[in-house]
Amino acid sequence: MLTDGALRMLVLLHFHILGFTPIQLAYLFVVYEIAGIATNLYAGWIAARFGLTTTLYAGLLFQVLALLALAQLDPTWSLTASVVFVMTLQGLSGMAKDLTKMSAKSAVKILAPSESEGLFRWVAILTGSKNAVKGAGFLLGALLLAIFGFAPSLLAMAAILFLILVGILFTMPAGLPVGRKGVNLSEIFSKNQKVNLLSVARLFLFGARDVWFVVGIPIYFYAVFSDGSDEGNRTAFFVIGAFMALWTISYGIIQGWAPHFLKARARTEAQMLIQAKRWVSFLVYVPALLAIFVWFSSEPSKALTATIILGLIVFGMIFAVNSSLHSFLILSFTNADRVTMDVGFYYMANAAGRLVGTILSGLTYQLGGLPLCLCTTAIMISLSFLATSKLIKRTTIA
Repeated sequence: MLTDGALRMLVLLHFHILGFTPIQLAYLFVVYEIAGIATNLYAGWIAARFGLTTTLYAGLLFQVLALLALAQLDPTWSLTASVVFVMTLQGLSGMAKDLTKMSAKSAVKILAPSESEGLFRWVAILTGSKNAVKGAGFLLGALLLAIFGFAPSLLAMAAILFLILVGILFTMPAGLPVGRKGVNLSEIFSKNQKVNLLSVARLFLFGARDVWFVVGIPIYFYAVFSDGSDEGNRTAFFVIGAFMALWTISYGIIQGWAPHFLKARARTEAQMLIQAKRWVSFLVYVPALLAIFVWFSSEPSKALTATIILGLIVFGMIFAVNSSLHSFLILSFTNADRVTMDVGFYYMANAAGRLVGTILSGLTYQLGGLPLCLCTTAIMISLSFLATSKLIKRTTIA
């Protein structure tokens, strides 16, 4: 997760400096998200067939290979060749990240205590720490680019990640599934309507976040903080990396705290579903109000930038509770026999949401700037609310 976050910052900022438009920057991450969709869809079956450790090792190895290959990018290549090369390797990186994440989340269902609060607590700890580390990666990527440049940063991350892979090979705990031969490929599609509806809600929730997160806010901050000089670029890199890190780390901390905050020990699955609907309804107001505020502001200012930062931090705190509830519910809805496939299907929907959000991030920023990004975020959260409401009705009927 550290290298995944750092790589996103390195690619985004490096190619923005080269003159890529917002929509072109979004295209760089399209294959990354498409690979995530395909990986999550089939990784569950692969893990069920060959074992969780197989998908974990493969994820780490693919990330090392992606970093090493990306370091070979030649600045003399044409724009088309550069874009195709980076998109392809971003796809490999997306595959690596989702193989690792699916393996870790599925392992929690198997190894965590069986009671509801125990499961929620361990899911929250894993998810929260994952995002906190990824947040640190955003800052790391911006700092590495400012200090060492593009290729040296990639090579250093590849070396460190390879050492981690070697360490895991010798320290992997026993008890994880080793796979079963009778798993059919058709089983990857869930027949559980609760899993399907939760996946739809997840799609719109994470699509809403990435509409402003992937391209919109980084490019907006770059325009505000950089004057085009090397010193201005370094300042902008630090501000962008620091904000993305602060936002993601805070998001991870709130996720880890969510079971205690929501009093999960005393709540049933049905009550947790009601909490999910309530918290997504809270979330929609933040981007809607920010969009109005930015729209009626004549030009960027310190007060406007401070308000945007504060508003998005609040968005992140509420978003973290929503995400944590979803992560608990998907493991609550599935069973040990189907956990890798249901979790894979669910995170396939998560990746599909990120893909939609990534494309819309570049498109809406180019067409209408940050206000249109934020307005689109509010609309997608409203769709997540509708899917959650239908999930509650379906659960009540069942």
